[in-house]
Amino acid sequence: MSDSPAASPSPGEKPEQQEQPVSEHLNIKVTDNNNEVFFKIKRTTALKKLMDAFCERQGKDIRSCRFLFDGTRVNPTDNPDTLDMNDGDTLEVHQEQIGGHC
Repeated sequence: MSDSPAASPSPGEKPEQQEQPVSEHLNIKVTDNNNEVFFKIKRTTALKKLMDAFCERQGKDIRSCRFLFDGTRVNPTDNPDTLDMNDGDTLEVHQEQIGGHC
């Protein structure tokens, strides 16, 4: 029988990369036109906490702000797991606009 080099890695090589365990916390960037704020939250935390904290820090009324992730509106009851968010993802904040029709 022959020894196959593929059967075992040589001492200088690492075995096949295993998937990194999913971290319990994520760093999320929240940005509007003028500001970027970073938050570290758990994957299961409702985004309402992050939304409230951002608006409080920026002196904005949460009722006039709209949060988007990948172009989709974020609900306060959503969490990073339900939105399939990854570490370093960005939430965009826009002021609600009324009108716009002729």
